[in-house]
Amino acid sequence: MKYTNFGKTGIKVSKLTLGMMSFGNSQEWMLELDDARPLVERAIDAGINFFDTANVYSRGRSEEITGELLKDYRDDVVVATKVRFAMGDNINRKGLNRKHMTEQMVSSLDRLDMDYVDLYQIHRWDSSVDIEMVMRSLNQLIDAGLTLHIGASSMYAWQLAKAQYTAETLGLEKFVSMQNHVNAIYQEEKREVIPFCIDQDMAIIPWSPLGRGFLSGKYSKDGENNYARIKSDPYLKSRYFHPNDFEILRVIEEIAKEENISVAQVSLAWVLAQDGITSPIVGVTKMKHLEEAIEVVEMDLNSDYFRRIDEVYTSRPIIGHAYDLSDNMISSKNK
Repeated sequence: MKYTNFGKTGIKVSKLTLGMMSFGNSQEWMLELDDARPLVERAIDAGINFFDTANVYSRGRSEEITGELLKDYRDDVVVATKVRFAMGDNINRKGLNRKHMTEQMVSSLDRLDMDYVDLYQIHRWDSSVDIEMVMRSLNQLIDAGLTLHIGASSMYAWQLAKAQYTAETLGLEKFVSMQNHVNAIYQEEKREVIPFCIDQDMAIIPWSPLGRGFLSGKYSKDGENNYARIKSDPYLKSRYFHPNDFEILRVIEEIAKEENISVAQVSLAWVLAQDGITSPIVGVTKMKHLEEAIEVVEMDLNSDYFRRIDEVYTSRPIIGHAYDLSDNMISSKNK
């Protein structure tokens, strides 16, 4: 495994992050504790030391699984979780208000069975709360010893700049990382947020580097695509499956054939090759997928391959930044 600096923090993280959203019980394709255990143990054995979850994933079950599987390795791993989305029906059990963030920080630590997390991230922007209040509230959690650092997720560059400027003006800790949407069929972040993050020396930890499985090549343009995830994941079909996506996938499939590697490996290699990328967040439910991802870190594909992919990419509307606060993401089986 290769390691890199996590922005300015001095923490060293593996070039792959294991995404724990795949572990839980809110969707039929997710894995419960016993099935998740060998994947996490193999990840640790391979040198992966960075694990990302969120309170909303399976309404806290993902955090419980994460804590159970990492309890014997706590001093050796970097753990991140997130807050923003609804964790109950009460009107204040959502958002980035101080009440919700404080309660959820305590609840997350209880589910994780940890004294602190290494990184606490806001799970999207919340326009209903003044950014000064958000940054002060997050800094109180740092001062209380509940998190070491704070991070942001998908937002516009002007929003991130406003947050960082606010924190700097007030003498507060700033966001050290950006968890944003980056893959070969969604490259819009390269034009705005990523350059800002590079300038500010922030860690970049992309979510959905394989496009929720689309970039593994298992979905066909005209086929039935009879897979569990596409049946239950409301974002998979709405975000991807556009004509240009299949054009890009065709090029990736050609490269995979030329190099005798999997389509998913080419897709992940593309993400790792992008400027500023620290550690893509990879979600897996099969050992084969984890092993393939681990192999990619040691690969050195010709940059001409990536240019071929980029040549067929066409720009598209921004997606993944904004959600209604009533949207529970994937926190219940009804979503």
